[in-house]
Amino acid sequence: MSGPLAGVTVVDLTTVVMGPYTTQVLGDLGAGVIKVEAPGGDNVRHVGPMRNSGMGHMFMHLNRNKKSLVLDLKKTAGRDALLRIAAKADVLIYNIRPQAMQRLRLGYADVAAANPRIIYVGAYGYGQQGPYAARPAYDDLIQGMTGLPWLMQQAGAAEPRYIPATLADRIVGLHAAYAVTAALYERERSGKGQAVEVPMFECMSQMILGDHFAGRGFEPPLGDAGYARVLAPERRPFRTRDGHVCVLMYNDKQWGAFFRLIGREDLFRDDPRFNSHESRSARIAEANAFVAGEMLKRTTAEWLQALASADIPCAPMNSIDDVIDDPHLNASGFIRSENHPSEGGLRTTAAATQWSRTPPSPQCPTPRLGEHGHEVLSGAGYSDAEIRALAADGVTTLPG
Repeated sequence: MSGPLAGVTVVDLTTVVMGPYTTQVLGDLGAGVIKVEAPGGDNVRHVGPMRNSGMGHMFMHLNRNKKSLVLDLKKTAGRDALLRIAAKADVLIYNIRPQAMQRLRLGYADVAAANPRIIYVGAYGYGQQGPYAARPAYDDLIQGMTGLPWLMQQAGAAEPRYIPATLADRIVGLHAAYAVTAALYERERSGKGQAVEVPMFECMSQMILGDHFAGRGFEPPLGDAGYARVLAPERRPFRTRDGHVCVLMYNDKQWGAFFRLIGREDLFRDDPRFNSHESRSARIAEANAFVAGEMLKRTTAEWLQALASADIPCAPMNSIDDVIDDPHLNASGFIRSENHPSEGGLRTTAAATQWSRTPPSPQCPTPRLGEHGHEVLSGAGYSDAEIRALAADGVTTLPG
């Protein structure tokens, strides 16, 4: 094992996207992740396309660098096995509601009794101090609760709609990953474990309100909520003569370069709509509309060349296929090809961060259901006969 978290053991009770994304990040950084699955496996195993049952595309890209163990935690022997594994672990992370963990008798007090140094992380819908504590939550619901569909319509969409990505799951997953690493750092100083709460609603609200408090961030208010620049209807890829281009002029230098490029330096010098950052911010919709009109006069290739030559930030509007085939991502090794032992050839991504001394490296491919059950249970002190008995009783499942 290599990477900055080498030697850290994580017991992963999470499913679907948010928690598995967290633990994949930790695994990419070198942690040893034991993915504990119910007898039917993580639901995302069954989201196609897939070559083989239980190895769907979403699962494949959320669960590399993990070992899979099947345990029925509703059975006493399954719970006991989990506690034996947790006794030797550094972190336990789950993403069901805390009330369900209490019903399984796997609350913080139960796990800490087996391992007082455990970092016990719950990533779920809502903070437990408020009235929504027991509510279920998924990405779509949290997007709605934090105003994202409303913001989409405010910015010009015909109808409210969710962001077409599991945005809340993945953003909160990163919150959970930094919470784990910070808690491990604190434990190095204090020697003590603790429980950490990572609620989706609060994490996403912090992000959204950071942009959109606006006038409501003052008491008394200085105006309405909403960041005008990002809500401007023309804040989108600009249409060109033959496609679209992404452009952002933000400061005076960039705006001045744009007006020189189109031969209208007089507007930048004399027009009160455009001659200062403050005036452009106050009239951002008008400024964007002006740029949109200019963009229609050239092709995408012409604009990308001209804007880059003028040192104006710009980029093509990529499709997902374009991202997968992007020359930078492929040349840097971030998008790579690999051969999975059971699923064959795959395109996947590397860890997103680079380290000069402790670089992460792949440890193991995405596991089949229960693939590492014997290995993990043996490491927890179970004999071969005991492991066979657990399998016979339906507590665990071992691969054929």
